[in-house]
Amino acid sequence: MNYRHAFHAGNFADCLKHAVLVWLLRALQRKPGGVFVLDTHAGTGAYDLESPEAQRTGEWHQGIARLLADPPDLLADYLGLVQGVGLYPGSPALIRAMLRPQDRLACCELHPEDAATLRQRFSRDPQVAVHRRDAWEAIGALLPPAEKRGLVLIDPPYEQPNEFGQVVTGLKLATTRMRQAVLAAWFPVKHRTPVRELHLALRQSGLRDIVSIELWLRAPLDASRLNGCGMIVVNPPFGFEAAAGTILKAMLDRLGAGQDGAGEDGAGFAVDRLVDE
Repeated sequence: MNYRHAFHAGNFADCLKHAVLVWLLRALQRKPGGVFVLDTHAGTGAYDLESPEAQRTGEWHQGIARLLADPPDLLADYLGLVQGVGLYPGSPALIRAMLRPQDRLACCELHPEDAATLRQRFSRDPQVAVHRRDAWEAIGALLPPAEKRGLVLIDPPYEQPNEFGQVVTGLKLATTRMRQAVLAAWFPVKHRTPVRELHLALRQSGLRDIVSIELWLRAPLDASRLNGCGMIVVNPPFGFEAAAGTILKAMLDRLGAGQDGAGEDGAGFAVDRLVDE
């Protein structure tokens, strides 16, 4: 309940998560049938990077500001959406900008003020439903939808020590409720142990067709810093692994250098297939 994403909006982790989200939803929209999107930790929807919260941390200067100053061609779709929204779009605003008439979005947010802001943002939008409810409960309650195809974005704050385990449980429940859905879960990389444990739990989960991607701006050795981040994708659309590699490389090229222009030791990226289809 204490986490407020306004302090971190537009940082490198947001940029990776949102660029991958855009690719996944575009891939699902290659077919004409409607797509249902569930955003389990939605926040307020969009963020003013000139706000006191964003200015206090300044994290966006090393994230979205760099990408917009020197936009890679491979990220043109994502960056065009960012510019089109006006404020920096959180995942709800980004998804809404991509919805076709036949698509729907359900947003879940537990923080009362953020949920109220989100509800006001979409108050007259028939394609967007806003729920103030626990993300993990919502997965069981809102799946399966009427649509045959879906995308579930899981993006917890990782403030509690059990949230890596909750992600695995949530992915398993989502698969049970909607087996064909594409599932995408963001995770932080501070040091390697939690990530290794996450990968092991996923390999032992019984889930199939799992890909993990990671981006590191520095070696993941200091547990007090966000050294990188990644995403777990279950049931990825065709071509995802190749596309993820190009997205990660473009991100590293723009975001991996420090203010002096030199990259830090240990910066890099990886695309790993954890479990086959």
